[in-house]
Amino acid sequence: MIDLDQEEREILQAFAAGEMETVADRESELEKHREYAVATFKKDKRITIRISSRDLNALRKRALVEGIPYQTLVTSVLHKYVNRQLVEKQPVD
Repeated sequence: MIDLDQEEREILQAFAAGEMETVADRESELEKHREYAVATFKKDKRITIRISSRDLNALRKRALVEGIPYQTLVTSVLHKYVNRQLVEKQPVD
């Protein structure tokens, strides 16, 4: 048997419990993620930040739900923030 970490076990348990849902508009979602991928390759500067382990793990989980690398998620959030496009929503558990 494959040795899974806690996050991977949680994903499998959610799948087995029927908690996973298919994406309503698959083509639209794929296009959105293609745009994320293209934007990722346009980066020309590198930064280093310190972040708590808890926040980093939360980012990784959220990125997994979104189906994108966590660095792409961070870049997207920062991009939306600086362009005043970030919309505040209720916290995700």
